[in-house]
Amino acid sequence: MSQTIAIANQKGGVGKTTTAVNLAASLAMKNRKILLVDMDPQGNATSGCGEDKENIKKSVYDVLLGNQTAEEVIYPTSFEGLDILPANGDLIGAEVELIQEIGREYFLKKSLEPILNRYHDILIDCPPSLGLLTVNALTAAERIIVPLQCEFYAMEGLSQLLRTIRLIKGSVNPSLRIDGILLTMFDVRNNISHQVKEEVCAHFGSRVFSTVINRNVRLSEAPSFGKNIFEYDSRSTGAAGYRLLAEEFLTREKHSA
Repeated sequence: MSQTIAIANQKGGVGKTTTAVNLAASLAMKNRKILLVDMDPQGNATSGCGEDKENIKKSVYDVLLGNQTAEEVIYPTSFEGLDILPANGDLIGAEVELIQEIGREYFLKKSLEPILNRYHDILIDCPPSLGLLTVNALTAAERIIVPLQCEFYAMEGLSQLLRTIRLIKGSVNPSLRIDGILLTMFDVRNNISHQVKEEVCAHFGSRVFSTVINRNVRLSEAPSFGKNIFEYDSRSTGAAGYRLLAEEFLTREKHSA
């Protein structure tokens, strides 16, 4: 049975999709079968895995609306061990179309249940909001990774996300827990980065990953080529960071079993 992990932060530009794509790839490199679910209408995880989001005929939108099963919509990527359940702009309509449906929070969870035994880990890239799509992701997940950029407004909005997590735990998903807060875009030359790291670690303690993802131009370049960082530049500091994150992720997974 696979573990389902949501990568969530309602603040945009924090390295959420970068983390989803590259953590998925680094886990696949460890001979694990991984599914990446793109729940963001921007479809950046989809294009970051080399899929043309503008021309895909079936997407997670069709799964949520019950037009297709998840198995029918999953695409194998060119990266061995990594599959994707893709998204595109059609997903914008899902929140409106599902809002009146009974049990709308459970649609993604129910859609993934038939395929759980096919994967070691299912990673969900959430949109930068706390709407119905994110609620579906958090209802389907056992664990959450929260990317947090090492910049001045890093803590802004985090309390709102934590409040949403508490609400989900208290209603539709009592087993949900934060796996870790991941510091991203760390700049060793910048005092703000060090101050944010100190503040977050002081406040959240062991819930902060020891691994820190450094600001790295290769990480920002890779998606424009439809590649993860290991395909684009496996020797970069970005690749090294996500290798370390995969190791720490698996250690946490083992200890929580």
